[in-house]
Amino acid sequence: MILMGFIALLSCKAAKPIVQTKPKEDVKISYKLSMPEPQTHYFEVEMEINSAGKDSILVKMPVWAPGSYLIREFARNVDSFKAFNSNNEETDSYKKNKNTWVVKSKGSNKVKISYAVYANEISVRTSFIDADHGYLNGTSVFMYVPEYKNEATTLTIIPFEKWKTISTGLEKNGLNQFKASNYDILVDSPIEIGNQKVLSFDMNSIKHNVAMVGNFIIPDENQFIADLKKVTENSTKIFNENPCKEYTFIVQHYPSSPLVSGGGLEHLNSTTLITRPDAYTTARGYRGFMSLAAHEYFHLWNVKRIRPVELGPFDYENENYTSMLWVAEGFTSFYQDMILRKGNQITESDYVDLMAAEINTIENQPGSKIQSVAESSKDAWIKYYRQNENSRNSTISYYDKGGVIGMMMNLMIIGKSNGQKNLDNVYQLLWKNFENNGKGYTETEFKNAIETVSGENLNQFFKENINGIKPIDYNYFLNFVGLKLTAKANENITLGVSLNGSKITSVIRNSAGFKYGLNVNDEIQDIDGKTVDKLADYLKTKKIGDEVVVNVKRFGQIRSINLPLSPNTMIDYKIEKIENPSNIQTDNYKKWLFLD
Repeated sequence: MILMGFIALLSCKAAKPIVQTKPKEDVKISYKLSMPEPQTHYFEVEMEINSAGKDSILVKMPVWAPGSYLIREFARNVDSFKAFNSNNEETDSYKKNKNTWVVKSKGSNKVKISYAVYANEISVRTSFIDADHGYLNGTSVFMYVPEYKNEATTLTIIPFEKWKTISTGLEKNGLNQFKASNYDILVDSPIEIGNQKVLSFDMNSIKHNVAMVGNFIIPDENQFIADLKKVTENSTKIFNENPCKEYTFIVQHYPSSPLVSGGGLEHLNSTTLITRPDAYTTARGYRGFMSLAAHEYFHLWNVKRIRPVELGPFDYENENYTSMLWVAEGFTSFYQDMILRKGNQITESDYVDLMAAEINTIENQPGSKIQSVAESSKDAWIKYYRQNENSRNSTISYYDKGGVIGMMMNLMIIGKSNGQKNLDNVYQLLWKNFENNGKGYTETEFKNAIETVSGENLNQFFKENINGIKPIDYNYFLNFVGLKLTAKANENITLGVSLNGSKITSVIRNSAGFKYGLNVNDEIQDIDGKTVDKLADYLKTKKIGDEVVVNVKRFGQIRSINLPLSPNTMIDYKIEKIENPSNIQTDNYKKWLFLD
């Protein structure tokens, strides 16, 4: 579905009443959002519902936000729930379960519901409001009536009196009123309310609005916009068309902090990104932001439209399981850097180094030998967003491994077609299929699309490397472009633990510490009498098989652990050019990295 996006500038004065556009008669549910005391971290919501003379109606709060696969229990932030009949008299209501309220409309044709939402969590997945600005994701603020989920709705926003700007992808319906064709659209349109600076650019006659929230430093604003525009252009070229008429970036700036969850979240015609205020002042930070923007923009197609069949229409009350997040997120992770490479925003050598770094990440994670990437996708609800000290030992990221699989599929298609095709052709096929039927794909359908473009049978690869845990044969794929993967054992002797000061925060599977009993939260007192700050230097004097005595404090007691040193489990992987590549390999390499 193509929606109109926009950024509206509002000048609201407290002394004057808010001008509203009267909802159409066929609108069965409408919302009003206000924030009279933002310093308290509360949004206030009113819902007007056409109850059609029913004796009672159900009102529900979602438990999760699409794009972020975790049950977040948004109803926990709701209070002051009240219901009123058409005479504005309070009527009976009660909470049926954790996220459902029953309102006794008693034959009234209209019911009004009011409630408050506490919003004090800074992330792209939740909502936050304070004295400076308000930001919300719809599923954490707006309730719904199940039978009206597919009905058109309106939203009236009453900003805090000192705030002048609203940024959202919702379609405008009046001075401060917006409309959505259904509940999915309403909650898939994040809203920023405050005094943010708004930048803009046109790309292929599509207006792109960039709401810059908070304090930030951009050394060259024109270059920043030019580079962001390049991201949108090179993303669009993959599909040869863009589904939006207008697009909104909401970019929030916060210093790094345990209280801030950064990153990005995709929406149908917008995205929210969180980055540091100084991200644009260093080459690494700048490239990191552009990579993040490319990731979320590519989601316009991959996930928001081309999607696993399980991801839409959404069940907002339960987990929506899919084994295909390695494509939805992993292949998007592959494209976030490939899009920058297409625009020469990443150098040839930097891209190859990034590729090697991704391989190092997954191959040095013990969990890659325990959990398949398909299992990782399905377990996102209980594992990815709830990681603990053992997650590295037992899980693999569908972002990381999916991204590497995307790299390998791209290389294979280039090699099998002698450089005439690449992974873009798979997505063009998937896009055509989506436009024809509007449906999501199954694992078999996605595999068939790659096989159609590459001419390669992938039954074994899917069995062993996606639904299984067999290591990927990287050199088979790298050879198509004249590259090879080299592996060198890390010779640094280590206990196999991560430390925060003297406290152990993780223990790596199959390391010396893992085998001989070092535990997370142990506080190392000394090793053979040597203090922790000299640990690395001391271990350099040792060899494999030597035994050390580690004294740790555990639950208030000192324990001595005899620990024979074992080989380092880490491997250093590098990608290098093969000797004497063929002309085809050289040509493929150039086409792979857009060097022609």
